Amino acid sequence: MTRVLITDDDALVRAGLALMLGGAPDLEVVAEASNGAEAVEAVRADGIDVVLMDLRMPVMDGIAATAAILALPDPPKVIVLTTFDADEYVVRALAAGATGFLLKDTPPAEIVAAIGKVESGDPMLSPAITAQLIRQVTDNAPDGRSESALTLVATLTDRERDVALAVGRGGSNAEIAEQLHLSVATVKAHISHLFLKLEATNRVQVAITMHDAGLL
Repeated sequence: MTRVLITDDDALVRAGLALMLGGAPDLEVVAEASNGAEAVEAVRADGIDVVLMDLRMPVMDGIAATAAILALPDPPKVIVLTTFDADEYVVRALAAGATGFLLKDTPPAEIVAAIGKVESGDPMLSPAITAQLIRQVTDNAPDGRSESALTLVATLTDRERDVALAVGRGGSNAEIAEQLHLSVATVKAHISHLFLKLEATNRVQVAITMHDAGLL
């Protein structure tokens, strides 16, 4: 059973999401929060697996809350909620470590599927969206990122580099496994190593590092 925290400053949105997710047999909405500070406290108090995180909220916004939650021991996955797919807040939240994002008008079945995907370690972002996010981050990046990225990439084994490139192109674990003739479990293990070696907390950050290193 995946334990979900819904974070949104609109009570109607929270109620709608809770109702929507309540019908899924493998999901349980265990807490709600009306701002980022409440979300951080809820994660500390409960065994949360996935957080649905609104971005524009009072007291503490979703970006600050995402960073605070991911700094906790054994943090949950964070999926940002937004109205616009090009919202600059989405880029900043993903850069802060969020696993992916959902538009607030996403159909219920797709929201349930997305929660399941991030819980199992798969990406939520299409290759086109990943490319868009990389452009937005790197176009406004300070100098010196290329040298730093090359230093990090130099720590990878040849197979880890192959997996990192496949991640950067938006491949799912299953797609990467098929492409590189590996098991899905082996791909997941490689991705865990990538997060450590590339100092990343999500697949978008892996893609950005590979892009900065001139490999994508």
